Amino acid sequence: MIKSWIEAMRLRTLPVSVAGVIAGTGCAIMLDSFKAAPALACLVFAILAQIAANFGNEYYDFKNGIDRKGRAGFRRGVTEGEIDPESMKRATFIVLALAAVVGCTMLFYGPWWLIIVGVLIMMFVLAYSAGPYPLSHHGLGDLAVIIFFGIIPVTFTCFLQTGDGDGMNIIVPTSLAVGLLAANVLIVNNYRDMEDDAAVGKRTTVVIFGRKFMSLTYLLSGITGMAVMLPVWVRLPLWALAVPVLFVILHLKVWLKLRRAAGTELNPLLGRTAVNLLVFSLLFISASLFV
Repeated sequence: MIKSWIEAMRLRTLPVSVAGVIAGTGCAIMLDSFKAAPALACLVFAILAQIAANFGNEYYDFKNGIDRKGRAGFRRGVTEGEIDPESMKRATFIVLALAAVVGCTMLFYGPWWLIIVGVLIMMFVLAYSAGPYPLSHHGLGDLAVIIFFGIIPVTFTCFLQTGDGDGMNIIVPTSLAVGLLAANVLIVNNYRDMEDDAAVGKRTTVVIFGRKFMSLTYLLSGITGMAVMLPVWVRLPLWALAVPVLFVILHLKVWLKLRRAAGTELNPLLGRTAVNLLVFSLLFISASLFV
């Protein structure tokens, strides 16, 4: 039972939420505004929000008949009958409530309108898989990931530490880069599940455009992510140029395997894509210390 709950958290994908906060903190460091407390609050909030999204995805996909037993993706306790559906639903809202409590602590460091941002994030957590028009079922999951795992966490993690809107020439390219790399994790997930998703009418971008097109999208997203950060790289020490070079090497290695892999072979590549994003964010924040 405990193992099923841990699997439902999808630990392999949690680096996606962590990376945005790390990158946002790197931006704050570059702006000489690092503050540990709001950075930690953002980190805990991001992790809880993603776990809630993962729980909600498992519950609502089961409820809507999207999942089936023996799927190629990671095992889902609700579908396999190991977790009661109502327990998963309750867990989704409990974790979401915990995220909301943590989010309220951010008001000590920012203005009242951050509540609106928090509400939008909560709505995204549910709207990704639930509601009359689930984003993940209509080819909008990739865009949602770019916004909610890239632009929003990087921007507001930095904002809570700086207290102003300065440094957008650093924040904007960094947030776009993180968003593009985060979307690649979803591409691998949907790449693996294309036949299952198509069979139940779940129109992900891979179902809509096909594997060949989305494989190329995966490749270009990683390269574009490094390219859009050119205004940031030029502000960092010369040795920091090794960061995008290293990332592209790691990225190419996964992409070459992605083109040949199928079914459960794609599960490790999903994890490696998430880890590559985390490695990028850690190297970026390390380089920011030397500005």
